[in-house]
Amino acid sequence: MARLMLLPENSSRTALMKIALADYRKNEAYDELLDAEYRPRLAAKALFEYLDSLPPGELEARRQSVDAAIMTMGITFTVYSEAGNIDRAWPFDIIPRVMAMSEWVRIEEGLKQRLTALNLFINDLYNEQKIVKDGVFPAEVLAGSRNFREQCRGITPRYGVWAHICGTDLVRDKDGTVYVLEDNLRVPSGVSYMLENRQIMKRLFPEVFQAGTILPVDDYPTQLYDTLAALSPREGDRPVVAVLTPGIYNSAYFEHSYLAQQMGAVLVEGSDLFVDPDEHVYMRTISGSRRVDVIYRRIDDEFLDPEVFRPDSALGVPGIMRAWRAGKVGIANAPGSGVADDKVVYTFVPKIIKYYLDQDPIIPNVPSYLCMHEKERDYVLANLTKLVIKPANESGGYGMLIGPRASPEEVAKFDELIRAHPRNYMAQPTLSISTAPTLTGEELAPRHLDLRPFILQSNRLYATTGGLTRVALKAGSLVVNSSQGGGSKDTWIVDTEA
Repeated sequence: MARLMLLPENSSRTALMKIALADYRKNEAYDELLDAEYRPRLAAKALFEYLDSLPPGELEARRQSVDAAIMTMGITFTVYSEAGNIDRAWPFDIIPRVMAMSEWVRIEEGLKQRLTALNLFINDLYNEQKIVKDGVFPAEVLAGSRNFREQCRGITPRYGVWAHICGTDLVRDKDGTVYVLEDNLRVPSGVSYMLENRQIMKRLFPEVFQAGTILPVDDYPTQLYDTLAALSPREGDRPVVAVLTPGIYNSAYFEHSYLAQQMGAVLVEGSDLFVDPDEHVYMRTISGSRRVDVIYRRIDDEFLDPEVFRPDSALGVPGIMRAWRAGKVGIANAPGSGVADDKVVYTFVPKIIKYYLDQDPIIPNVPSYLCMHEKERDYVLANLTKLVIKPANESGGYGMLIGPRASPEEVAKFDELIRAHPRNYMAQPTLSISTAPTLTGEELAPRHLDLRPFILQSNRLYATTGGLTRVALKAGSLVVNSSQGGGSKDTWIVDTEA
């Protein structure tokens, strides 16, 4: 009988699957579920005891049923390729990531602190720019920002909030420290997969959830609706909320339609909306025009309004910026919020928190080097094979150099790029990010992962209990993005005292 639990070789305990012991003995990372003695951590103990109690073949049978359910339910993401756009079934691992509530409480507090400060920062940049005048944030960094929108100068949205939905990526280093890896403030995605992962796991392991120690995430659609509804310019009536999607060929279209359905909002494309002479936004319906109060936009700034940004955009709504500026419609996330979604700006977030809140960051940044500074650039160029190099404005894991795994040609290419455009690059040490047991064939082997919680802000703050755990399914890989071979796990925040 193969083994599931990492117990001594002479243990009499039987189990279904086996741990790839050799892989774990080579694993230098912190493991989320297993301690240094290969035993389940306290928060994961109940999970492993349950898995160990299953009869032979049961876990594999449940995995196969999950794969079939994902196909039947149409839970997909789109991969863009030269051969065309390919819809793929959502890759899901049935062994969850588990964290103790006692640890999560502090993380949640840090996430809310961070988004509060970032929204104060964005509002300041589009108005008085006090942080620049006071020398805390360099004018040259602002001047080099591709996501700063001059068209938004002088605007203060309702509650002073620009980024209403934020997905903050967290990683844990080998010493157990949790770091913020980056902030996603433009059109962060992935929350629908977090919700679907939980529904799948409830059907897969109902007995575990009946114990009542796993904290819920199901209230996110309601929380999102309330966050958006608070932006409505009309008082009293139930606001009309629309999810603005680029359409069915977008990689996150499943999420757009899913969230609209879950919130009771309408799913629209740009051609479905128009702005009237009084600068109200209306939706075309078969029964006539209907006013829209709040737009949850899932398209980038430059495609949002052809009157203001790209004139060739067929995705946006002509005049929508006029309506927003006039206070006739709420837009989330607000145009221009991406100014803080920049990997160079990220390095200043600890100072931003101190400046606006007079607090130290609760969750630290990963130590970083700015290539725009000569001494730091010299260090980066001398250590390209040891560092992770990131461009300021790319996403999805693209445009990066992972030095220890890079070819000489790739290193030489980034040497040239950094020298030519130092403002556009920053570097970080190669973290040994944490792992968790992941089902690979008939074995559980360590795979690296991160965590993307979602934080909401309008007239109040809310953070998901956990978030979307993304896992690198390839052995040794640090890239967790689904478009590059990654998958996901359900995230369990467990009350160990319940």
